[in-house]
Amino acid sequence: MGERLDGTVALVTGASSGIGAATAQRLAADGATVVAAARRVDRLHELVAEITASGGTAHAVQCDVADRQQATDLVGATVADHGRLDTLVNNAGVMLLGPIVDADPADWERMISVNVDGLLACTHAALPHLLRAAQESERQVADVVNLSSTAGRFPRVGSGVYNLAKHGIGAFSESLRQEVTARSVRVSLVEPGAVATELIDHLSPQALEGFWARFDGVERLLAEDVADVISFIVTRPRRVAVNEVLMRPTDQEA
Repeated sequence: MGERLDGTVALVTGASSGIGAATAQRLAADGATVVAAARRVDRLHELVAEITASGGTAHAVQCDVADRQQATDLVGATVADHGRLDTLVNNAGVMLLGPIVDADPADWERMISVNVDGLLACTHAALPHLLRAAQESERQVADVVNLSSTAGRFPRVGSGVYNLAKHGIGAFSESLRQEVTARSVRVSLVEPGAVATELIDHLSPQALEGFWARFDGVERLLAEDVADVISFIVTRPRRVAVNEVLMRPTDQEA
């Protein structure tokens, strides 16, 4: 049984669907006041209504984390409105798969801007507040949870730049962990395999065909499964830091 998050504030990016939405719901159920951020504000309002109806507390903020100023303002508004920040879940991401040869560099730029630059911008803006929460709060700990993927462990043909982004997130997370763990900010990396979310909706027909060829017959993880893991991470006692979780569907071989 984990600790409650009552009195804490959690910021979840990419919260309009999938893992982000499920995580926002779960952390609110754990007692946190959740700031749910994404571009699709209509989806966020629906999410906030669901959380409120279930007895939780959540607020919607429209934000494209690929825009550094928007990401910085998101963190600033969270702290201005709620007085603190205890948990940052960097979930926003896109997956645009395809071969490297003859690729559209715009797809690469979009992945890097959201998956890497957005994570960096949110983390950089949040760290002073997380460090303060770890020092001044009753729990004496704060958390950064970065969403990666099995793609951050295992390169594959057809996902070179996605692999690049996810490997980079892993390296950044471990370096940051070493830097701030002695100041009681825990940094965790979550690497799911195939999850049944909207992430594949942006794939080209060719890439989508390859995806289904790989995962035909595989019962994919649910977003709630990943949210359970994130909840487990951030509700551990202060003495416990869960640095990395690699999780796959039971049927996924690689």
